Amino acid sequence: MHATVRGFEIYKGYLDAAAQAGLVADIRHVAESAPMFSPETPYGKPMSVRMTSAGSVGWYADRSGYRYAPTHPSGVDWPPIPDAVLTLWHELTGVKHPPDCCLINYYGEGARMGMHQDKDEADFKWPVLSVSLGDAGLFRIGNTTRGGKTESLWLDSGDVVVMGGDARLTYHGVDRIRFGSSSLLPKGGRINLTCRVVR
Repeated sequence: MHATVRGFEIYKGYLDAAAQAGLVADIRHVAESAPMFSPETPYGKPMSVRMTSAGSVGWYADRSGYRYAPTHPSGVDWPPIPDAVLTLWHELTGVKHPPDCCLINYYGEGARMGMHQDKDEADFKWPVLSVSLGDAGLFRIGNTTRGGKTESLWLDSGDVVVMGGDARLTYHGVDRIRFGSSSLLPKGGRINLTCRVVR
């Protein structure tokens, strides 16, 4: 099912069970080379999600700010973006230019992501692709400025979202996850992939 909410293109159930399992295997392979870590915000507060990246650059945060880094905190290069993720990108964005980064966020029980804009990239004409795997997450969509009325919807495992055009700089976040709602990840939790053209 395809729906549009405030310019966000929502593809419910886009990935079947086999495709979801394949992506989880790909992510595990990435995390073997570039292990998950818990970044700090510039205010010194640890984020509740754990993350890693694939691609030519990876997203990073610490007291110096939010940015893309050429290597993992351990110093190793980020692994390449899995082919299945690149295929999704081309299928749903229609963009020939490949993403530079696939940010991988893991939400454990109690994890959330505050309302934010994806604005660390050089050019906002490129869309952002978001893939949900595992437990359902309550996704909140706001406005291009902070505050105002918002809308929320549950994103389930296999759902894919494209944020482009007017929605590219819309505030969004994940209020909570429904821990244990999916059997995709043996220990529970939610994985979110976001692909971005950075440079």
